Amino acid sequence: MLGPLEGSVLDGNAIGGLLMSLFGTDMTAATGSCGFCGTVAQVAELAVYRSDLGTVVRCRTCDGVLMVFVEVRGVTCVDLEGLASLS
Repeated sequence: MLGPLEGSVLDGNAIGGLLMSLFGTDMTAATGSCGFCGTVAQVAELAVYRSDLGTVVRCRTCDGVLMVFVEVRGVTCVDLEGLASLS
């Protein structure tokens, strides 16, 4: 059985422009470490789910939520709590 968003998974390159606007540099080649299972991967390799409500980035190994981006009144709110590191 497919999850509700499983058919629409993108890779981390899908958020390249968003990350560029927030961090001022290309972050798709940056390496992140999952705070749940410890998997280390480039941002470009992460699983991205987009909807009208926002963007969720998950670890491909454990499906833990690494990043959430939501736009509220023209301001992009960012939650990176699931990342143990990003470099």
